[in-house]
Amino acid sequence: MGGTAAIVGSGLVGRAWAIAFARAGWSVRLWDAEPQAPARARAIIADLFADLADNDLLNGQSPDEALARISASATLAEALDGVDWVQENAPEDVEVKRRLWAEMDPLAAPSTVLASSTSGIVPSRFTEALAGRARCLTAHPINPPYLVPAVELVPAPWTAPQTVARAGEVMQQIDQVPIPMQREIDGFVVNRLQGALLEEAFRLVEDGICGVEEVDAALRDGLALRWSFIGPFETIDLNAPGGVRDYVERYNGLYASLFASMQRRADWTGVVLDEIEAARRGQVPKDKLDDRQRWRDRRLMALRRHKKDAARSLGD
Repeated sequence: MGGTAAIVGSGLVGRAWAIAFARAGWSVRLWDAEPQAPARARAIIADLFADLADNDLLNGQSPDEALARISASATLAEALDGVDWVQENAPEDVEVKRRLWAEMDPLAAPSTVLASSTSGIVPSRFTEALAGRARCLTAHPINPPYLVPAVELVPAPWTAPQTVARAGEVMQQIDQVPIPMQREIDGFVVNRLQGALLEEAFRLVEDGICGVEEVDAALRDGLALRWSFIGPFETIDLNAPGGVRDYVERYNGLYASLFASMQRRADWTGVVLDEIEAARRGQVPKDKLDDRQRWRDRRLMALRRHKKDAARSLGD
């Protein structure tokens, strides 16, 4: 069951990928430019496996069984030797990635897929000069991927179609949901959607239409409840008697009338940021953010378990 994955960079995102692969039965090798980082990552992963097991999210395995699949590699060459998949998690710096990928390319077997977790750098910017560039792409997770399964698969212009297909197969094998893109674009899919929503959220607060908590409530207790199991197109398909075309015929005029007022950027760095930050720190003090992040992840575990149980009882 599974193959072997090298996780290059064992910080927050690298640890999350290690969990996703190991939980699915893959052997995982951790490597980091900081020699002590893989051992620290493995200790953190051990605690997370216990939480996942408590929520029935380890596919019936014990935490010890899953953890045994994760090892630390002393060198990059050792980590990449004979693996099926490489997931790079270096800092969001194109020069750092170019140097690292120039080192990884000759170390990995020709059949190995090389993937980057970058959330904003298109893959053509750091793979163009590589001899093996046809097997390179971005696989951008929604963090943490072991709880939020969507993964954007972003090809460079020279990425082979079979690489994207293979990447999709691997993601499905490890219980992720691949989002293959036809071509690269800045921001990919998720950040472009999130960016549009954040722009309107900032505008509503900046213009004094409503407060920070009201914006959060509109999503948390409104749209997000539907969006946790159906997307925006299915939402409108189900929100008019005749489906998506009927919805557009009914509401296109409304959205067209809103569009002009949605073209101005809010000043994210201006006084509105002070208002938003003050509201958030009133809800969660800065020194409690780690605790709130752990709360968020436990809620995500509960939601993931609910979706898993609902799929079994109600169907997809």
